[in-house]
Amino acid sequence: MTGSALPRKRRFRKAAGTTPCDGVRDGERGRQASLEPADDAHGGNSSTTKPGRLATAKDGVRKGVRRGGLSAKAGLGQIADRIMDLAPRVPVRDLSTLRQQFPGLGPEQIADRLVAGACHASSTVGAGVGVAAALPVPPAMPAELAAEITGVAAIELKLIAELREVYGLRPEGTLAQRSTAYLTSWTHERGIDVAKTASIGAALGTHTKRELRQQVMKRTVRNLPNLMPFLVGAVVGALMNRRDTKKLAERIRADLRQAQVPWDALPELAPLEPPADSPQESQGSHDSQDSRDSRQDPQQPTEGP
Repeated sequence: MTGSALPRKRRFRKAAGTTPCDGVRDGERGRQASLEPADDAHGGNSSTTKPGRLATAKDGVRKGVRRGGLSAKAGLGQIADRIMDLAPRVPVRDLSTLRQQFPGLGPEQIADRLVAGACHASSTVGAGVGVAAALPVPPAMPAELAAEITGVAAIELKLIAELREVYGLRPEGTLAQRSTAYLTSWTHERGIDVAKTASIGAALGTHTKRELRQQVMKRTVRNLPNLMPFLVGAVVGALMNRRDTKKLAERIRADLRQAQVPWDALPELAPLEPPADSPQESQGSHDSQDSRDSRQDPQQPTEGP
């Protein structure tokens, strides 16, 4: 090869008038990559189908979230209804009964005893639910949470009612009105002034159930660690329930102390009515009473032979 002669490959490229980047395939270079969208297997552009798939997926997720939200809202509403139905059925000891059970103690000493008993009871409920969740069963977890919230609510409602008796601030009205006042105090975690008409009207308003549902939701989120397996939830539930009940009692007592009525200045209070029974139980008791009365009625004397 002389110095003036060109290599064979370079002569070929120069004669064809092309460059190595024009897509010509040779032994050293491959085909140049293209930036145009490639067609899918069906001959269409794949980029046109992605927005449709994303929209379908987003729509499915949105429907699932909405369905789950409706189910959770319905569950919270059922728990709130159960607590509202349970409030008039909680047995409450009046002031005379409490003074007989704790002789020689003043208001603060009796209140301390009541708070200690309520904390022990609520911690027992939390430990029991934690023991039940030692071997987790996902379908049973909502029922366990509902049982714990309802049980602790009953204990704390009883505590609020008896603290009002100790501090001389029994709400006026019927059993249903007093139960509504106790329930409102539990919902707001504060002691309302039940002697004012505005406070009673607020307690009997329609927004009470909505606020109660929010309180139930907060308690549900707070009690989720109680479902931890291997008895960890039992310890956590006992400690958390004791702490929450004690904190609630401190807030209620701080509000009641501001309007406390001494025992010497209290008028003679009538005994509290017994807790209301459910319609089924009352109907059953009436039926059993009627059957006992019919058995006790003297029969007509029969004529002798």
